[in-house]
Amino acid sequence: MAIKIRLARGGTKKRPFYRIVAADSRMPRDGRFIEKLGIYNPLLPKDSEERVKMDLDRVKAWLEHGATPTDRVSRMLEAAGVLTAKTRNNPNKAKPGQKAQERAEEKAAKAAEAASAAEAAPAEAETEAAEEATE
Repeated sequence: MAIKIRLARGGTKKRPFYRIVAADSRMPRDGRFIEKLGIYNPLLPKDSEERVKMDLDRVKAWLEHGATPTDRVSRMLEAAGVLTAKTRNNPNKAKPGQKAQERAEEKAAKAAEAASAAEAAPAEAETEAAEEATE
């Protein structure tokens, strides 16, 4: 039997509330679970102590028995210091989308045109001033 430590959703529509549970991986998300290990309330501010509460001793016991945490729960456990932090790499996340890249290229082209026009204007003004000075 594969045990997962995962979130089971509760609460009303648009007011989510999650229980952190140890459950058989074949059971539904909000269905039968083996043990309730904690709670997670995403509506509270991130710095609130009430946002995530876990019985860390029981979580450690389940991890020793071979339970695997889901990605979101593993991030919570890393923040609590139970698991070592994994290095995650998503290089495409930092890239802007195609339309944003096109807008940036257009903006750079306009800036280059404005810079070349600005360089040409002072040069013309200098030559005109030099011509007036010689007259």
